[in-house]
Amino acid sequence: MTPTPLSIAIDRNSPVPLYFQVAQELERRITTGEIAVGTRLENELLLAERLGLSRPTLRRSIEYLVDRGLLVRKRGVGTQVVMPRVRRPLQLSSLYDDLTRAGEHPRTEVLRLAVEAPPDAIATSLEVAPDTEVYVIERLRYTRDEPLALMHNYVPVGLVRLDEETLVHQGLYQLLRAAGVSLKIASQSIGARNATAAEARVLDESRGAPLLTMDRTVYDDVGTVVEVGTHVYRASRYSFELTLTD
Repeated sequence: MTPTPLSIAIDRNSPVPLYFQVAQELERRITTGEIAVGTRLENELLLAERLGLSRPTLRRSIEYLVDRGLLVRKRGVGTQVVMPRVRRPLQLSSLYDDLTRAGEHPRTEVLRLAVEAPPDAIATSLEVAPDTEVYVIERLRYTRDEPLALMHNYVPVGLVRLDEETLVHQGLYQLLRAAGVSLKIASQSIGARNATAAEARVLDESRGAPLLTMDRTVYDDVGTVVEVGTHVYRASRYSFELTLTD
């Protein structure tokens, strides 16, 4: 693929650093699709000359976008645009809600919906007897027509009526809130592991590929468990964002 020449207007009187002006404009063009996935950029020396920047300034712009998962450097190929990662803030919201707010147009495939007794560990998390029947849900969530996450959720049957059609078109938390459930607080753990053969197949990854994991237990405003989720995400396409304060 022929390297793409770029023209970016730079305001040298702006308080915004030059490298960040370039990085922001490139990020905008990549995320909107104006610069397509797979596009190869000119080498840094030519691009710096074209934009009237020093090479260290341009390199800082490129490194910023590499860190954000928008560009990748490949030996023998150069700097190339890759599929942007989904960056998700940590808050009590569903993946469907977060993707919708980000303009990602999520799509859901319901792999399984049943009413049955959950595994013992899940029953313990739900704070129900082991033989209690609950909704057992397995879904594959897509963004940009690529599989992103494999999600397993467990919900007490008395809280909401669920069917495959509504789960395809709405997020689980949307349905719970519409049923009058007040989602108040959650206990959540994040980890990582390698994909099993079955997970790799549905997520379009190689067996053993790195996955991010999230286990969450959600409580309502009186402390009752209303949902337990165990999810895996493609580490190549997904990351969590945290805001830390003292």
